Amino acid sequence: MKIQNAFRLGLLGTLGVGVGLLILMSIASLSTILTYVGAALFLALGLEPAIAWLERRGMPRWGAILTVMAGVGALVAALLLAVIPIVVEQVGQLIDRVPVLIDNLNSTEWVASTVEGLQEQFPLLNVEAIVQSLSDGAVDFVSDPDKLSELAGGVWQVAVALGSGLFAVIIVVILTLYFTASLGAMKRGVYQLVPASRRERFADLTEQISQSVGRYVIGQVSLAAINGIASFVFLSIIQAPFSAVLAFVAFVFSLVPLVGTLTGSVIIVLVCLIPGLGSPLTALVAAVYYIIYMQIEAYVLSPRIMNRAVKVPGALVVIAALAGGQLLGILGALVAIPVAAAGLLIVKQVVVPRQNER
Repeated sequence: MKIQNAFRLGLLGTLGVGVGLLILMSIASLSTILTYVGAALFLALGLEPAIAWLERRGMPRWGAILTVMAGVGALVAALLLAVIPIVVEQVGQLIDRVPVLIDNLNSTEWVASTVEGLQEQFPLLNVEAIVQSLSDGAVDFVSDPDKLSELAGGVWQVAVALGSGLFAVIIVVILTLYFTASLGAMKRGVYQLVPASRRERFADLTEQISQSVGRYVIGQVSLAAINGIASFVFLSIIQAPFSAVLAFVAFVFSLVPLVGTLTGSVIIVLVCLIPGLGSPLTALVAAVYYIIYMQIEAYVLSPRIMNRAVKVPGALVVIAALAGGQLLGILGALVAIPVAAAGLLIVKQVVVPRQNER
């Protein structure tokens, strides 16, 4: 290649690299907003099958949207009403016990008897020296202004994180409402950007992907709901501690594919094992139940519920979930399987036919 003007070539190359870096920096700066948009669009596609079902029954779209949103809101409110009173009750009990705990700590007889009992149970340890070291460390911590300021800063950071999380939830809910109401118009607008010769094929492929995502969301929520309800019934029968809270934990973790049910089950079993709350027998019964339930979910419930949602090979499901979780955390793990299904659909219906034509 003969270079006519080296300065012009270098300038254009530098500008091209600069524009590329500017685009990448902009995407990195807007990553949080893009995450909100992606989550809202994912939820809107998940609600679309229910809205379309109501529309086919003769209900106008605005009425179908209001009905579905009201149902989702009622479900969330029911879950919160089931969990929040129990949490408030347990916190109140803890606050009521604080004066008793302080009196016990101030009582030299109680401290001496506790140290003596621990020394008898663990004769190889110098319990008195350990307790004295912990006491000295606590006194040093309380008397050090720098440590107290660090503690206050940590509390402030937790408060800011909670506020940011609440703000994110509100933003995602608002965007979900907008996307759900204008999903049809958004699709038609995107279709207009595609050349007319390929528009019909592009629209058909987009509708298949949208249906797969929506069915996947409904299927995953259905599996989580089954796990949550079954956990509440079973934990109530065995009189496990905080059965409603633990059932809510089972529901939330079951929304995450592959490892969600296992993670929630481990947490529930460990809570049942805490002395004063549960017992080893309760934890053992809960462990046996969740082992059996995970087998039923894997071989009976999941194939029947998710059969029409996404058809992705097992190895690709594992790889997609791990990659999505590494890139975007829980949200990435949630959307990874529908994205993998969409990519597989594009490969089968676009890439492979083109390769066969050559």
